[in-house]
Amino acid sequence: MSERASLHIKGRVLVGPEEVRDELWVVDGRVTYQPPRSPAVHADPPTLEGWVLPGLVDAHCHVGLDAHGPVDAGTSEKQALTDRDAGALLLRDAGSPSDTRWIDDRDDLPRIIRAGRHIARTRRYIRNYAHEIEPGDLAAYVRREARRGDGWVKLVGDWIDRAEGDLSPCWPRWAIEEAITAAHEEGARVTAHCFAENSLRDLVEAGIDCIEHATGLTEETIPLFAERGVAIVPTLVNIATFPTLAAGGEKKYPRWAAHMRDLHARRYDTVRAAWEAGIPVFTGTDAGGSLAHGLVGQEVAELAAAGIPARDALSAAVWHARDWLGRPGLTEGAPADLVVYAADPRDDLRVLTAPRHVVLRGQVVR
Repeated sequence: MSERASLHIKGRVLVGPEEVRDELWVVDGRVTYQPPRSPAVHADPPTLEGWVLPGLVDAHCHVGLDAHGPVDAGTSEKQALTDRDAGALLLRDAGSPSDTRWIDDRDDLPRIIRAGRHIARTRRYIRNYAHEIEPGDLAAYVRREARRGDGWVKLVGDWIDRAEGDLSPCWPRWAIEEAITAAHEEGARVTAHCFAENSLRDLVEAGIDCIEHATGLTEETIPLFAERGVAIVPTLVNIATFPTLAAGGEKKYPRWAAHMRDLHARRYDTVRAAWEAGIPVFTGTDAGGSLAHGLVGQEVAELAAAGIPARDALSAAVWHARDWLGRPGLTEGAPADLVVYAADPRDDLRVLTAPRHVVLRGQVVR
């Protein structure tokens, strides 16, 4: 096949937080920093101008899921398109009951890294979302979802215990240890939904790789996370809904409601303390349950509001996130998945909510 340039991008290409190039070309859907030499290449390919980033990463969302459970393919498509148009071109789907493998065959939709379906304790999670099982079956289900996913498995680590009227851990320590060992044997990493404080130590000491939300981090558990290198995805745009959730459940579960309000009140302090301790922090929105898709720019702004420096908050959705998930950025020969902005997002995070152009697999899709 003749080499053919499909795109020329000029301006400021942010290869890394401090590595900036003046231009790149897209040839056969891939990035190159060498001007095409073949005479078969069009001499004047279409040009885009602006500040260029690798496609943003939403490291916690749910394509194929809404507030009531699995959705049809048309709804899943709309969710993926909304994320794409917001500049999120790499999604870690942190649990979905829907089969979205067909998205991989669409050149105009984001790339998805799947964690299979949530695995929860019986009657201890949102209806229609998860496999609901007992501890003795946990390791077997983890192996199954590890084989269905793309290198991740998602557990529900805590949820409201109706008998106690508050959040409590879902699994005994022995079951967690068996499950995480099984996942690692299958070559998968494990993450878990955790709001509360008392679910964290067992999960981390059992070898978990990541915690979602992590609102229950304290001065006792933050050093443990940092020592073990356990990442967190705070989903602050979702944590913002805690007061509304608390108000809705206060009459029946007043202890739980008070707990949720407290977790919300200290959310920024928690995230800032985690970052200052050296815990890896990544951007995720939790879109697809009760939240709309396309919120990745808002989540980056929330990380900055928590006290993470703007460039580090940006990296949590770009370079650092792609390294963590094992996906390339704008390196030579990488797939041309990129977003073009009117101004430097390192200096003004607000531009993340208004992409000028979105390029996916080398094609301008927005």
